[in-house]
Amino acid sequence: MAKNLLIVESPAKAKTIEKILGKDFEVKSCYGHIRDLEKDEMGIDVKNNYQPRYIVPEEKERVVKELRTLAKKSEEVWLATDEDREGEAISWHLCEVLGLDPSTTKRIVFHEITKPAIIKAVDSPRTVDMNLVNAQQARRILDRIVGFELSPVLWRKMSMKNNLSAGRVQSVAVRLIAEREREINAFVAVSSFKIEALFTAKDTTGKQVTFGAEGKKFNQAEDAEKFLQSCIGANYTVTDIQVKPGKKSPSAPFTTSTLQQEASRKFGYSVSRTMLLAQKLYESGYISYMRTDSVNLSDTAMDGIRNQVTNQYGDRYYQPRKYKNKNESAQEAHEAIRPTYMENATVDDPDTKRLYELIWKRTMASQMADAELEKTIAKIQVSTNKEELTASGEVLKFEGFLKVYREDRDDEDITEDEQAEGMLPPLSVQQQLPLREMKAIERFSRPLPRYTEASLVKKLEELGIGRPSTYAPTISTIQKRGYVEKRDKEGIRRDFRVFRLADNAITKITEQENTGAEKSKLFPTDLGLVVTDFLKQYFDDIMDYGFTARVEEEFDEVAAGKIKWNTMIDDFYIPFKKDVENTIENAERIKGERELGVDAESGKKIVARMGRYGPMVQIGDVNDEEKPRFAALKKEQSIETITLDEALQLFQLPRTLGEYDGQEVAVNIGRFGPYVKLGEQFISIPRGEDPLEVTLDRAIALINEKQKADAPISTYENKPVTKGKGRFGPFIKWNDMFINVPRRYNFDALSASDIKELIDAKVAKEANRYIQHWPEEKIAIENGRWGPFIRFGKKMLKLGKKADDTKYTAEDMATVSLDEVKKIIETQVPNAFAKKTKAAPAKKAAAKKTATKKAAPKKK
Repeated sequence: MAKNLLIVESPAKAKTIEKILGKDFEVKSCYGHIRDLEKDEMGIDVKNNYQPRYIVPEEKERVVKELRTLAKKSEEVWLATDEDREGEAISWHLCEVLGLDPSTTKRIVFHEITKPAIIKAVDSPRTVDMNLVNAQQARRILDRIVGFELSPVLWRKMSMKNNLSAGRVQSVAVRLIAEREREINAFVAVSSFKIEALFTAKDTTGKQVTFGAEGKKFNQAEDAEKFLQSCIGANYTVTDIQVKPGKKSPSAPFTTSTLQQEASRKFGYSVSRTMLLAQKLYESGYISYMRTDSVNLSDTAMDGIRNQVTNQYGDRYYQPRKYKNKNESAQEAHEAIRPTYMENATVDDPDTKRLYELIWKRTMASQMADAELEKTIAKIQVSTNKEELTASGEVLKFEGFLKVYREDRDDEDITEDEQAEGMLPPLSVQQQLPLREMKAIERFSRPLPRYTEASLVKKLEELGIGRPSTYAPTISTIQKRGYVEKRDKEGIRRDFRVFRLADNAITKITEQENTGAEKSKLFPTDLGLVVTDFLKQYFDDIMDYGFTARVEEEFDEVAAGKIKWNTMIDDFYIPFKKDVENTIENAERIKGERELGVDAESGKKIVARMGRYGPMVQIGDVNDEEKPRFAALKKEQSIETITLDEALQLFQLPRTLGEYDGQEVAVNIGRFGPYVKLGEQFISIPRGEDPLEVTLDRAIALINEKQKADAPISTYENKPVTKGKGRFGPFIKWNDMFINVPRRYNFDALSASDIKELIDAKVAKEANRYIQHWPEEKIAIENGRWGPFIRFGKKMLKLGKKADDTKYTAEDMATVSLDEVKKIIETQVPNAFAKKTKAAPAKKAAAKKTATKKAAPKKK
């Protein structure tokens, strides 16, 4: 048995470090966090200074048990979790669970997994920094409070099928995306006319080449055309040439957010993919720690870069630089993301190769010389109107850092006038230039582009919201919750006008361009827009960018030991709790309603609004004598932008197509998309097909495909077995039981033994599922992951705790009567078993009755 037990977060890191430290150390992984807050009552004792109640989750019990056994056998336990606040908290949790003293247990940190760094860390251990632990606890507790207090407000104020949630950082991130969307929707493009001329001149070899020049812009087509007319018969003379030296400097080495941005621009990686690959590189010992907001480089790293630059490119290309953080809260003791050994220009692993090479190039370039440029600007006078045109060109005199790396830019940072400047031929003052053509081209102003994952990270960082470790989970969460979706947008064709002057004659033409196309952008859903509006109205502090940034600064102050975490949370919670109570009592239900107009056929109001299953349009009102009609919005439609005509088109469904096998065939859109209906059978229409364009022949083809797919593939205990693919993957169906088919089976060629194995396993699992079951009452006591629970209809209800504060066991619940179970249900679902009486319809005034129209007959 090794004398020392060293605990790290991940098994990959454990393997790398164990090779470095040798036989005196056994290195084990705790697989991330080993404790979390209880679910009951937030897991926080609000009345007792917000003391957290931690538990070891069931899936971590085996890990903890193994670590306890190893810790008892070892002479000394060392903690080597990550160097950020999250890692510090994990070290403290390990102390608590393993019975170690945080004030004496050796804690080591390192920026990279290399032999010198690990040996140096072991030679100079410290203890757990409780200020960092408290900063992490403060964040976790505050976020738990916001989530647990706000989410139920949304559940009560909005009739949505899915579980809504709100969060301190996630809700602000959705607000940014929602506001950008509304700016784009409200944007009105303004056109102007840009003058572009093409001239010819001889280059250094005597060959005639073409180059461009630009004139001023005109707001009106008439003015642009008038300018071209004034140029008919003109001579064009070079009146001035300016040659200006210029330079470009390299960007700082990568921080977490700049790496996420550049990997997105260059490779199209999502933020979470970038972090996954960077984690892999760090744990394999290839790069320094990947969660950092510092642009600092250590002296050792600087030496390695200098050697690499001078050896590869020579002394002229080397220029040492010290970068300073714009972010005042950045931890300068940390380092930027960099390769551990600069002599390794690449790695063998195909997954991480591209990201590693990007980090290597950026690190190299950061310590290289400026690129030297020469910009030439030529002024060309028009003889007939004395106006000037400008031709400009750029020549790269010395590559400098551009030999290795050039940073990409976001769409919103590139102005319309910026173009790649070519070279100009040699020109001289008073030189006459022959004109090939001059155009006045209509150009339209553009709204700001929608956010990509990377540009959202950039904006959050600019506003001081979140920290390096929070960006990836925040962006994943807002997409999982259905508030934001990442998708492409197709462009639309747009006409633009062009006036062309050539051979002293002006021609007018209309050309077309594709505009508005976007790839992998973040769009707010209607749900995201509606929830954002509600939270802004009732929880303006939570949704305020400045307030959220100040909370982050307070976490930093806790980490620095300047303020107590309990005090910080108290200052936040007291006013926040009042807002929650006030909102529950006084706020109206969230409808997200927008009136579109009146249905000409029925004379009833048409509104677009959020329904239980998502955005929809509605004709009529619940108080009308006739039931309202509903239609779901298409995926690309929004409550905020749908027009009356588009809404009316949705009511063309359901549409009856005819008959097949003696049953009616219809087409419609449901919760899970468009479908064909044959009698009581539903057949999904493939993605991309418009249900309004489905013919009877196409519907019959889909029905036949479905019937073929649904035909029994086998029998088991004299009952048919069918198979299919659903929302959760491939399955077989037997005896009204759906059984998922794992990947290890060949779904296309399931054998009789495969089918028996799958069904037997499911039957055994179901047998263990129920402790007691009353199907006719839709009540069951079931075995759950965290112990027994009550299932009432579709609700899952907790059992609470016994009088001695212990949890109920399966044995306890096996003898409980149905009446006792109903009492438990009623404490959580008031009036759950009260008899429901149907309210009589409200009587209409006689005058209104006489005006009531008959329902329009259904179209055949």
